[in-house]
Amino acid sequence: MTQVPLKIAVVSQYFFPENFIINDIVQELSAMGVHVEVFTGKPNYPEGEVFPGYTAHGAVEDRFAENVIVHRAPLRPRKKGGARNLILNYFSFVANGVRHFTRHARRGKFDVYFVFAPSPIISVIPALAMKRAHPAPVFLWVQDLWPESLAATGFVRNKYLLSIVGLLVRGLYWAVDVLLVQSRAFIDPVKRYARADKISYYPNSYLQQDDSGEIGRLPETLTTLLRDHFCVVFAGNLGSAQGLATVVGAARLLQAEHSQARIVMVGTGSKAEWLAEEKRKWGLDNLIIAGAYPRSAMAELFELSAVLLVTLKRDEIFSFTIPSKVQAYLAAGRPIIGSLDGEGARVISEAGAGITCPADDATGLAACIQSMLAMPQAQREQMGARARDYFLKHFELKAQCKALVRMFEQRIEQDKATQ
Repeated sequence: MTQVPLKIAVVSQYFFPENFIINDIVQELSAMGVHVEVFTGKPNYPEGEVFPGYTAHGAVEDRFAENVIVHRAPLRPRKKGGARNLILNYFSFVANGVRHFTRHARRGKFDVYFVFAPSPIISVIPALAMKRAHPAPVFLWVQDLWPESLAATGFVRNKYLLSIVGLLVRGLYWAVDVLLVQSRAFIDPVKRYARADKISYYPNSYLQQDDSGEIGRLPETLTTLLRDHFCVVFAGNLGSAQGLATVVGAARLLQAEHSQARIVMVGTGSKAEWLAEEKRKWGLDNLIIAGAYPRSAMAELFELSAVLLVTLKRDEIFSFTIPSKVQAYLAAGRPIIGSLDGEGARVISEAGAGITCPADDATGLAACIQSMLAMPQAQREQMGARARDYFLKHFELKAQCKALVRMFEQRIEQDKATQ
């Protein structure tokens, strides 16, 4: 690292206490001696209501990890979802971010603007406004492919509107200096809208929670279930992209076969009520909807799980993605079942960390669960060990943050050389 600490402005619509990988990256960068300030909105994801201790109106500052200043712009909460609420949520961050963040850019004289962009891609706009206030390279970390993901989730169906979004994406990609993509499979789709020499692979990472002192965060009913049964555990967002109909289909097949396995769904999301209704509709005693728990409870949850489950819908756009829970599962050192296509399945198979079946294949998922159930425990433990080894080699957070700083420094030196 340079003798003078880098000054990084992290721009993200989502930040702590919302649960995203950018929280851990900011904490690690700060621990490395990098000066980091975060520019974000008021926390309201995923429930859609502003978190206790915050209000939707007014710009405020607070602190994260003791010495990281967090600048929060006013934000209209996403409420219960729906196109109108989401659009208002997205554009309120853009408008208020441009308004409130640019004055800090003039004062702060940051070396780099680093944008974490799961969705929407327009969250990069405040960073571009900050660059106009004080020039510095903008790094956009692409977590979601627009306009493809809008079509895949059904959020936008009109082809004319999708083409307009495509033009918007092209313009935003042109305006940034570096495009970081979370999956190698993202490179070709991003190249449709940007020059290839702007694009670099930078995967998601994961900071495994220290489980010391964390035992007991899960309710006794859940820990008893996990200890007494062969539990296949899904942890994360219960949304439309997760292909939850496949999970329901697999549970129905396993119940008909009188399997001893249990599928435990931990999390919340837009499809949580639908999932609960399906459980009631089909009388699925083997499908357990456990609710959501804080990230601090995940180490205990994973340790007590026989197998961890990741699922996605069948769509080309989702085959490009490595779901962030894959890194978390690998870090936990537990065997994995994947009902998904493309990059996520490739990583699980390449690591030797588990078994996979195609997305939207309920029969295949049920067969995978039965196969894991019949497998000797020693074989499953070997899968878990290989998962952990693969994580340390490819996704460990400290190493990834060092690589990120090197990218920042190289770009800064490159810009100085051309001035």
